[in-house]
Amino acid sequence: MTDTKTHYRTCNICEAMCGLEIQHRDGDILSIKGDREDPFSQGHICPKAVALQDFYQDPDRLKTPLRKTADGWQDISWQEALEEIATRFRGLQAAHGQDAVGVYLGNPNAHNFGNAIMLPGFFKALGTNNRYSSASADQLPHHVAANYMLGAGMLIPIPDIDHTDFMLIIGANPIVSNGSLMTAPGVGKRLKAIQQRGGKVVVVDPRRTETAKKADQHLFIRPETDALLMLALAHTLFDEQRVTLGHLEPRIAGLAELAEAVKLYTPEAVAPACGIDAATIRTLARDMASARSAVCYSRMGASTQSFGGLCQWLNNVLNILTGNFDRRGGAMFPQPAFDLVRNKKGKPSSYGRYQSRVRKLPYFNNEFPVATLADEILTPGEGQIRAMITIAGNPVLSSPDGARLDQAFASLEFMVAVDIYLNETTRHADIILPATTGLEVPHFDVFFNAFAVRNTAKYSEPLFEKAPEQKHDWEILRDLALQLTGRDDDGTTPERMLDAGLRHGAYGKDGMSLDHLKAHPHGVDLGPLQPCLEQRLQTEDGMIQIAPQLFLDDLDRLDGLLQQASDQDYPFSLISRRLPRSHNTWTQNSHRLVKGRNPCTVQMSQGDAERLGLSDGQTAEVRSATGSIRLPVEITGDMFDGVISIPQGWGHNRSDTGMTVAATQPGVSINDVTDAGRVDALTGNAAFNGLRVAVRAA
Repeated sequence: MTDTKTHYRTCNICEAMCGLEIQHRDGDILSIKGDREDPFSQGHICPKAVALQDFYQDPDRLKTPLRKTADGWQDISWQEALEEIATRFRGLQAAHGQDAVGVYLGNPNAHNFGNAIMLPGFFKALGTNNRYSSASADQLPHHVAANYMLGAGMLIPIPDIDHTDFMLIIGANPIVSNGSLMTAPGVGKRLKAIQQRGGKVVVVDPRRTETAKKADQHLFIRPETDALLMLALAHTLFDEQRVTLGHLEPRIAGLAELAEAVKLYTPEAVAPACGIDAATIRTLARDMASARSAVCYSRMGASTQSFGGLCQWLNNVLNILTGNFDRRGGAMFPQPAFDLVRNKKGKPSSYGRYQSRVRKLPYFNNEFPVATLADEILTPGEGQIRAMITIAGNPVLSSPDGARLDQAFASLEFMVAVDIYLNETTRHADIILPATTGLEVPHFDVFFNAFAVRNTAKYSEPLFEKAPEQKHDWEILRDLALQLTGRDDDGTTPERMLDAGLRHGAYGKDGMSLDHLKAHPHGVDLGPLQPCLEQRLQTEDGMIQIAPQLFLDDLDRLDGLLQQASDQDYPFSLISRRLPRSHNTWTQNSHRLVKGRNPCTVQMSQGDAERLGLSDGQTAEVRSATGSIRLPVEITGDMFDGVISIPQGWGHNRSDTGMTVAATQPGVSINDVTDAGRVDALTGNAAFNGLRVAVRAA
């Protein structure tokens, strides 16, 4: 027996980038704890980190390529798999056009260092515009707002939570999510620190979330009316002459147009729709304007709804109007060591370059909205998707109207999945290519350093060497690209590209490189966020566009909420929720995270339960225009009347899948009732929240 060893790495399950200290011996993991010497997370860890061990050791994990046959799944060699995939893809493209093959990227790609760097090369080799990802079921409104206001979709402002005196949180639950487009491990302590220095935290949400319970004030709001509230806040700032633009005043274009646009949205006009009285709205605007520093932060509840684009535009507007944009304690911009914001000033945006074939939804960030993927597969005609490759994704559970997407995948002529599990989506594949897992791969957080509340950098070596017969995800993508193009390998690796990016980045002159990070296994602290927007702006004229016409034109659609009538057939609004021991669909194979009491319940208020004759624990049927599910009732004082909540990411108990993994996990999929037809018309992002449903005893 060898001595116990210690390995340091960044957890790559969620956005928080927590540093881990892993004790191991002879290939066995003895413990996973928070790394107290990590300059960013400082020892914080959440329950999900243990899943890294479970993924590595899971007996259900796939390790060799599989081909579907009439007799079931059979092992095949890598070369045989790659040759067959390239032949089938190229054959279908030759017969039906380049776009006959589609690509879907799941959330784990954002947490995969190799894929983040190597995917563009694979896309170029495949040559299709039919690309989809979980981004359009999540954060697309943030990127569209950043693109039109600041000139770059990745130039997203981040709350300077560690220095603010007033934090307004709309439709977000960062204590559970550890941030989300605000990478911030240990959010609970950070929020408490605001209060300890005399500041205030206000949460606006239809549910009294874990974050709301720690806040100074919680305001219930009706789903999908967040944009109306933010317009009323902006109206109040103009009406009471509280607009203060600070050092960015010479850089702001469109202020007069914005002032005119918000005139109609008085607190009195929006209060009935929002469910928040006018006096409270005015006080909220005054509190934000008068704070020494303040920041508005809105996330999933505001993003994944019918007006997500307006919400994220207005979120930025509020931070600008109160003088808290690019200012300490306000909404600031990280300067990551590996920077994804390239100098493309004046170059045309990809927004709307193409429209989806069936529903004419906008193309952006090199992809189409996932809400229309099933349409593109099932609708015959020129440009129809006839083959798919899914990479680390389970869209049958994570995308709206999963049942229809399930049917769409079943209809494909050919399908490939890069995944370590047989699941609701990959079961449709003709070939499955399994990759290594988190503990077998090196890691550098390409994306979430760009959303972090402090500038740091860290590279993690692999803990375990992969077996000779295994491939990393990026090696699979590289080999597929070479097979598709017939070219030879040029020796490019993620590490080489990372090192070049670090050396040419903001800290390259100070010796930043891959070798430098390897010499600091706990990570390198690069300091707090600093004002830098004027140097990073990518708009053609160098101005912040506070009132892009795209958003002003969308206000007409929002106005319908002011006179919206109740729906007698579907009287409830459905919202999703995240659980502390779960992350989307991909942590459900960890027994330690799913054991115990079933958390997949429908939460509702006491009054609603009494009106329906439902009791705690009773099975209820939740029905929408697209489907129905059954799950236990959880009566709570945390829900706004007329609103129910169901967790996202569950549903691994389907009886018709024939799966050998995850088949005993509790819960149903919320996306068996969500409607793929509901999108934010401005951005194409899926509108999960605010869906109208009916509830009754099962």
